[in-house]
Amino acid sequence: MSPALELEAVSYAHPGGGLALDGVSLRIDPGQLVVLAGDSGSGKSTLLHAACGLAPHTLGGTLAGHVRVFGRDTRREGPAALAAVCGTVLQDPETQVVLNSVRAELALPLELRGGDAVEVARGVEEVALALGIERLLDRATHELSGGELQRVALAAALAPGVGLLLLDEPTAQLDPVAGDELVWLLRRLNEEHGTAVVLAEHRLDRCLHHADRVIALRHGRLACDATPDEFLEWAADAEPGLLPPAARLFAGAGLRPLPVGVRDARRTLGNAGQSAEHRHDGNGDRSATPARAPRWRRRGSAGNPPPAVAVRGLWREPAAGPAALRGIDLELRAGERVALMGRNGAGKSTLLRVLAGLDAASRGRVATTGRVGLLTQRPRDYLLHDRVGDETSPEALELVGMADLADRHPLDLSGGQRQRLALGVVLGGGDRPALIALDEPTRGMDAAARRALLTQLDRLASEGTAVLVATHDVEFAAELAERVLLLADGRLIADGPAGSMLSGGWYFGTQTARIVGRPGILTPEQGAALLRDRDPIEAGA
Repeated sequence: MSPALELEAVSYAHPGGGLALDGVSLRIDPGQLVVLAGDSGSGKSTLLHAACGLAPHTLGGTLAGHVRVFGRDTRREGPAALAAVCGTVLQDPETQVVLNSVRAELALPLELRGGDAVEVARGVEEVALALGIERLLDRATHELSGGELQRVALAAALAPGVGLLLLDEPTAQLDPVAGDELVWLLRRLNEEHGTAVVLAEHRLDRCLHHADRVIALRHGRLACDATPDEFLEWAADAEPGLLPPAARLFAGAGLRPLPVGVRDARRTLGNAGQSAEHRHDGNGDRSATPARAPRWRRRGSAGNPPPAVAVRGLWREPAAGPAALRGIDLELRAGERVALMGRNGAGKSTLLRVLAGLDAASRGRVATTGRVGLLTQRPRDYLLHDRVGDETSPEALELVGMADLADRHPLDLSGGQRQRLALGVVLGGGDRPALIALDEPTRGMDAAARRALLTQLDRLASEGTAVLVATHDVEFAAELAERVLLLADGRLIADGPAGSMLSGGWYFGTQTARIVGRPGILTPEQGAALLRDRDPIEAGA
């Protein structure tokens, strides 16, 4: 049987000349679920582009070597022909959704394969049920949230029953429930239908325990091809930034073996009883990721600063469909760091857009003390030039760590790099904002970029800018926020300190909180300090 995907000495250079893949050879067989790991710019997205024929047929550039999908050479067959056997969902699903209604979007690939009306109707219903979007079938695609669009794009890729599925950060815009459900669906497709799945992810905590193999790229080269357990041991030594939270917790505490997920970690701690034979060394690995004391315990700002934003009785009621926001009362104070959480479609993005003045309130009042800077889920919308250095000021490029890429074309950047550049555009847009609002800013970001973003937001907050981040990334929220807001069906249903809001929950809780089970212990660094019998709150302070 032909491999589902085979790369033979593949190198690829962008049209601008930058080498993105360098001599990569690998084979993925039918029925395998493979996680593709690596830092931003390591070549993960480019490998997927080469696998589905986008590189070089659509994106241009120079491809050397051979890429075969079920024996079909991508040099001779482009994306349209390969779509019969290979489904692809890229980092920006909104660019893949082309029709006005969800039902029509899901029907299109089935119709292109020649299905009759009954086959198309059945296929649409089945894939909608599988992804939990049956209630969206008669919605207009332009009304959907980013997470809902992501699931629609996935459903359209799955609908034709392809043998190979290529996914680039598929859980990045999904809430914890939807993200877990998606990964379980991929495993089911893999086991019951023999679908080969290649999944590029930074959020390894969501998918690693389902993987058969992990392939790690570094600077466009194959750095590791191993089982999940073997990958964790390799990453602990070679690329600690790739370790998911549970493994970071154990590495920081000097415990072995490194767990693939929460279940393995709890079992190991329970069986070991903290016994010496599970200790790697007496001090633990304190270099895996710099520790950060939690904001909710470090809040020592002067006095009680005035509100940067005050919201009273806010409603947002579109002309068609249910109300998106329902009676929101909220104050955000100068210098405050706040995480906005909730499931897909809860109203998070709508709230940010109303605060920024992009959407009008139907009822209620929004008062701000200055400019509101907004970074939406679509960083491409902020990038208008052919050169990174022309997008914003040199000072803003330096602030977001993009100064060394000033001569690159924005389209040649990875998803995480584009996100950082778009943030630079927002920050370079005039006077310092009273509020900086970011919608899923860690999408596509590796560990180093996340740390850089945290540092940037820290600096803004220390200068008096309020920071409001809508995110499904619980781990990022735990490191950033002193306060957490929870939206459901357009209502603000909970508002409290991060230390309590992110502890003990089934879904809106960190991996460390679920492993150690101690109130307020949220991050791997805090958990490692607890296991080393240090004061966890002072870890890294």
